[in-house]
Amino acid sequence: MSSAPNPRVAVLAWGARALLLAGAAAGLASCSAIGDFQWPWEGEKYKMVVEPDVPASKAYDQGLAQLANGAPADAAKKFKDLGDKFPDSDWARKGLLMTTYSQYVAGDYDSAEQSAERYAKLYPKSPEAAYAVYLEASSYYKQIPDISRDQERTAKALAAFQRVVSEYPSSEYVEDSKFKIQVTMDQLAGKEMSVGRFYLTRRNYTAAINRFRNVLTSYQQTRHTEEALYRLTEAYLGLGIADEAQTAAAVLGHNAPDSQWYKDAYTLLKSGGLSPEEHKESWISKLYHSVVPS
Repeated sequence: MSSAPNPRVAVLAWGARALLLAGAAAGLASCSAIGDFQWPWEGEKYKMVVEPDVPASKAYDQGLAQLANGAPADAAKKFKDLGDKFPDSDWARKGLLMTTYSQYVAGDYDSAEQSAERYAKLYPKSPEAAYAVYLEASSYYKQIPDISRDQERTAKALAAFQRVVSEYPSSEYVEDSKFKIQVTMDQLAGKEMSVGRFYLTRRNYTAAINRFRNVLTSYQQTRHTEEALYRLTEAYLGLGIADEAQTAAAVLGHNAPDSQWYKDAYTLLKSGGLSPEEHKESWISKLYHSVVPS
């Protein structure tokens, strides 16, 4: 048997409805006064847009199409959305790699570096991990500045290319990475030489020697080593340290006897009554492990 509605509750409910209607009427009058009122179902002032669900494969293909049509920035956004919508899936992994590549093609190297680094951290065992690190290195490489500026990005490019070679020795990116390792090392050595020469012209021989020493210890396989040995001859003579000056010239003669740098070093020593002679206790001699007859 159903119970009758409580009269008190019915009265209260009716009162609440009356107050609600009165408030709405007051609101209508107010809005009407300023001509701004709009019924919710009229005019669609505020539209609710419902994005259709796009299958992951179709979204991926759309990104590829944008790449093919010369819109890599748009493709990067599409691939990033793919990862956001399908996290913890194989599509997220593919999307992140293609995001990195699209950003690189678009010239957005800072974003490409970040995406590549994230990929390598999330998927270090992926078959494409080597490519991600290679893209990171290439992004830094694209931003190498001229020799007069800070070489932080050059150093980062070098480190990333070295990672490709050491961590993924069988990958197809090793050969190009080795070439670019040589290029970046030459660039860093060139920067050291530039600063060393600056100190040398100001007779700050100790600071100059430190820079030339860096070239020999860190970038010995670059084209700058011959000049570095000559400049060491110069700097040590400036300090009056004949043994080191003679050793630098002797090692230079041993490694590049026909170079103009050796001829200049020889002439410089002769002008001071000295000749090239290797002193085995010298750090230069120990570094090169060579003995040059006096």
